[in-house]
Amino acid sequence: MTEQSTVRERVVVAASAMLAQHGLNATSIRETIKRAEAPLGSTYHHFPGGKHQLVVEAVELAGAQVSRDLERQLQAGALAGIQGFLQLWRDILLDSDFRVGCPVMAVAVEEPVDEIAQRELDAAAGIYRRWEARLQGALVEHGHSAEAATGLATLLVAAVQGVIPLCRAQRSIEPFDRVAERLVALV
Repeated sequence: MTEQSTVRERVVVAASAMLAQHGLNATSIRETIKRAEAPLGSTYHHFPGGKHQLVVEAVELAGAQVSRDLERQLQAGALAGIQGFLQLWRDILLDSDFRVGCPVMAVAVEEPVDEIAQRELDAAAGIYRRWEARLQGALVEHGHSAEAATGLATLLVAAVQGVIPLCRAQRSIEPFDRVAERLVALV
């Protein structure tokens, strides 16, 4: 791994972490560079598209990480995979003391102050579609009809993404556990 790729990767990882904790508008290039311990000039070299490019790459990184984990979990079957998917988000909340959410959601729900973030929204939408499609496929394999599996996959993603801010606001895992219990029962 070259020094340049190391700096670039550190910046993308730092941006993903900032999105998950602070949201889209609070994620600045300057603070991201500081957290990545990278020179400010390297940002413009590695991300000529500025903050938009950096945010898209950070969201895609986070989405790919969750997708890989979901795929690994689903190898044990739909029920075990969905329970593993739920456990992933539960662990994120608890391990961060409810300070970290989902960078994909941060981009999907927060309108930028200065301009339209269509590329960021497109990236988030693509990630959600991939998660839904993979869950839908697993649910069909589990015996659900295609129509029921599609609705249930959307419900799973929406419920998890919706309960994360609820837990963060309440500083409690109880809402998550109630939602997870109902989702598992539906599977």
